[in-house]
Amino acid sequence: MEPGLDPDHADWGPDHYFYRETRERAVPNAKRLLNAARASGVEVLHTIIRSLTQDGRDRSLDHKLTPIHLSPGAPEALPVAELAPRGDEILLPKTSSGVFNSTNIDYLLKNLGIRQLVIAGILTDQCVDMAVRDGADRGYLVTCVADACAAPTPERHDGALRAFGGYCWRASTDEVERRFLELAGAAA
Repeated sequence: MEPGLDPDHADWGPDHYFYRETRERAVPNAKRLLNAARASGVEVLHTIIRSLTQDGRDRSLDHKLTPIHLSPGAPEALPVAELAPRGDEILLPKTSSGVFNSTNIDYLLKNLGIRQLVIAGILTDQCVDMAVRDGADRGYLVTCVADACAAPTPERHDGALRAFGGYCWRASTDEVERRFLELAGAAA
């Protein structure tokens, strides 16, 4: 969402912490991760909050009460261009904060033979937190790329990373990118 368009935070301009961190740190780092994953042949899956129906009747109660609703055809219901899926990458719309609760991601991951997850995204203390915890609870080895995530305040971001630290390996973009590129070298 563009600065000033969020009705709950119309006062947040482009220089607000959240938009600055997202624009200057989280998105560029996520782009680096995607490029390295793609170069190394790592399976890439994307998730985004998007209703399955035009009127949003399929959303979770939390999203109905908040209200969070992005209809299937809304331009805001697509990933930002630099992080968009390429080729045959999977994009899963989710209708709650928890990707494991409102999609078939567990089924897909098992079918793809995936046992390790690398998670990055927005918001650190909501969607990322739930993905990390729920993935770990389902037996996946989880890595959270801390500098490829963002939250509305540094306190919320840092607090979430501390809170779910036992569920995952917290790593930097540099560390994960290096490991992905090592995979590419080993495969060559």
